[in-house]
Amino acid sequence: MKLLLLLSLVALGHCLVTKIPLRRVKSLRQSLREHGLLESYLKQHPYNPAAKYFSIGVASEPLENYLDDEYFGTIFIGTPAQEFTVVFDTGSSNLWVPSVYCSSPACRSHNRFNPAYSLTFVSTNDSLFIAYGTGSMTGILGYDTVTVAGIEVINQVFGLAETEPGDFFDYVPFDGILGLAFPSIASSGATPVFDNMMMEGLVDENLFSVYLSKNGQSGSFVLFGAIDPFYTTNGINWIPLSAETYWQITMDRYVSVGGKRIACSFGCEAIVDTGTSLLAMPNSAVSTILRILGASSNGEINCKAVNKLPSIIFRINGKAFPVPPRAYVIESDGYCILGFEGMDVPTESGELWILGDVFIREYYVIFNRANNTVGLSRLS
Repeated sequence: MKLLLLLSLVALGHCLVTKIPLRRVKSLRQSLREHGLLESYLKQHPYNPAAKYFSIGVASEPLENYLDDEYFGTIFIGTPAQEFTVVFDTGSSNLWVPSVYCSSPACRSHNRFNPAYSLTFVSTNDSLFIAYGTGSMTGILGYDTVTVAGIEVINQVFGLAETEPGDFFDYVPFDGILGLAFPSIASSGATPVFDNMMMEGLVDENLFSVYLSKNGQSGSFVLFGAIDPFYTTNGINWIPLSAETYWQITMDRYVSVGGKRIACSFGCEAIVDTGTSLLAMPNSAVSTILRILGASSNGEINCKAVNKLPSIIFRINGKAFPVPPRAYVIESDGYCILGFEGMDVPTESGELWILGDVFIREYYVIFNRANNTVGLSRLS
């Protein structure tokens, strides 16, 4: 997991460019293992990572995705400000935090928003429901000032959670979620935070970018309103979105491993998602990759063999985007496991892949709302 700290603010003219440095902290998987709960938790909470996508009428966010790596940021809501740690998630669109109206055990162990303490809070009678892989959160919508690293968004709609599912909330170090996907998938028609930033002219450019450092190094960040040229020396490959919902793109024919074509024979869809830790793919592709790489059925592999493993090659918009073994092998507690998870999604467009943090760490990623593209710049 990574804890997102708000450390720097750069002003350009009358607008703002906000760089948010990141650092890594202990993962939920490690915390559950230390408490002797990991094995039972995984058995009790089976899920399909694709449940997050293509839900009808609701936004969906299976928090089990946060077992390994997470990106957190501190935001403030209200006047005077109340502090919350949130996941900056390009795979959802709503902002929500626990409220004092919530009596779920998970809420009691996290910061809760109190409307009575804010002079600028405006209540509504609108309800909010967001479906999860193993339950749901319910709450009400309200309006207040939301501050992200010095950028104040006035009258931002957000969810005040009244119930939260699952005992896993007791162990995660975040309070809520700040979605960075499109308004079209926002539950209850709520306007996302970044959309309000754009409409109010609070960012210089209608885009944000993400850099995730490797191997626990410092320097990771989310940058609102600009592209950092230091991370684009290898050029930027601009990829058009195939849907203005999630940050969804079309991949060309064939994903290959070690020169062998393993999946995506007729092209497929992929979602670039900071809220997903691993590379999620069809179950058949996972089985094939495990066999080619010589891994066990649960993805474990001999750590001494990692340097000899091949890259996974994605072909997107006519270009090859490799993911080397240093990116897709996760070492934890002295053993190595492949950073893949299986799913099956019945979509009209065929196979769906989720390019999570395992992929994003290899590229500086630009999420461009000005022309609805994703920019990828390979990191050294």
